[in-house]
Amino acid sequence: MSANTATHMRREIDEIPEAAARLLDGSASALAEAGRGLRERDPHFVVTVARGSSDHAATFMKYAVELTAGLAVASVGPSIASIYGARLKLRGSACLAVSQSGKSPDIVAMAETARAGGALTVAITNTADSPLARASDYAIDILAGPERSVAATKTFVNSAVAGLALMAHATDDQALLKALAGLPGHFEKAIACDWMALAGALENPQSLFILGRGPSFAIASEAALKFKETCAMHAEAYSAAEVMHGPLALVGPGFPVLALAARDASEPSVAEAADGLTAKGAAAFITSDKAKAARLLPHVATGHPLTDPLPLIVSFYGFVEAFARHRGLDPDTPRNLRKVTETL
Repeated sequence: MSANTATHMRREIDEIPEAAARLLDGSASALAEAGRGLRERDPHFVVTVARGSSDHAATFMKYAVELTAGLAVASVGPSIASIYGARLKLRGSACLAVSQSGKSPDIVAMAETARAGGALTVAITNTADSPLARASDYAIDILAGPERSVAATKTFVNSAVAGLALMAHATDDQALLKALAGLPGHFEKAIACDWMALAGALENPQSLFILGRGPSFAIASEAALKFKETCAMHAEAYSAAEVMHGPLALVGPGFPVLALAARDASEPSVAEAADGLTAKGAAAFITSDKAKAARLLPHVATGHPLTDPLPLIVSFYGFVEAFARHRGLDPDTPRNLRKVTETL
């Protein structure tokens, strides 16, 4: 596909390395300042506020906060403020609010309520002068640039990178900061990974499982959403630990499974789950060479367990955009969807 005929989604996937570099450079001072603010506040716990792809980025941040700072993280439903009008007791906490547009009324209302309840609030948004940014103590502009495709790609990646950078500064984690600096180059390599080997297993089934664990579970959740958005195909994300319970009843011969394994402590368990599903007849694919039966997909290792899941979603984005076109669909115009959803 030539540059002139590429979909918006494809062009935006190709922009991910540049967008990540722009964030790490252009918002470096804002990230450092917000990180210092978090360190000085020394919160007892953290809450996140987000929806859709931004909520998957927030789930990724949950694991990052818990693994770097040892703080428990909970997702707060925006409707608590916007619909129910409840006030939460959040003194001694921090609130991370994530929104591409920064103007969804329920997200803004929850951030305002969190701040009023005593939380230190940090907005992570692609719109610098947005209501969410103005409602928060600190605002991080993810600098992803305009995103025209309905399916978020570079904004998801930059939101996740911003969350990692925020925690690296908050905990003064120099190894993580170094790993973050190398991500744009790793994203370039991830774009080149060809996952079309998956296509044959997806020709007839109308559903698939996507597995992850820890930070890669957040990546699996985002991947499942993108299948629904771009391919009109049902996909369900599961922890590799959970899938071997009730969901196992759905697995039969040829049932497709995509296991997103990062190079972290969870990799052996994800590989074991993928092999276990293969033994039950599933067509399982995995981003790990630790699996013995599941089929290996090319992947990029970053050398750090917290940055390692992010190139996986970049490779996946390239695949799902191509697979949507393979199915005769336009990933830029998913049925019933529009770019900005302003929920109350």
